[in-house]
Amino acid sequence: MATFVKAQASSFVASAVDFLVTIFCKEVLGIWYVAASFTGTVSGGITNFILGRAWVFKKKKEKAIPVQAVKYLLVWCGNLLLNTAGVFLVTHYLKLDYKISKILVSFFVGIFYNYFLQKKFVFA
Repeated sequence: MATFVKAQASSFVASAVDFLVTIFCKEVLGIWYVAASFTGTVSGGITNFILGRAWVFKKKKEKAIPVQAVKYLLVWCGNLLLNTAGVFLVTHYLKLDYKISKILVSFFVGIFYNYFLQKKFVFA
């Protein structure tokens, strides 16, 4: 249970980075919301990997970094696809603001996809 709570805290921090970057790109730089969401997801993914290996799952062996990074990249590509497509679909078809779409999609992907694959595959 402690690992799950730490994973959710890590996910929260990564999501904060993701959202700040997304909103900055969209609102300040004027980038299309899907590209802004993609950029935010990349930033959040990097943050989540660093926190996941160092704090949540405590897999700090230097030799393991390349293997963990490749596994994380595989999982993260699915995350990127699910988040980017999800934000587009929810925003476009449900006519919700992109920020609301991002929150909804990120929540479901984080709980039902990221946690389990990171625990059982990336940092196993």
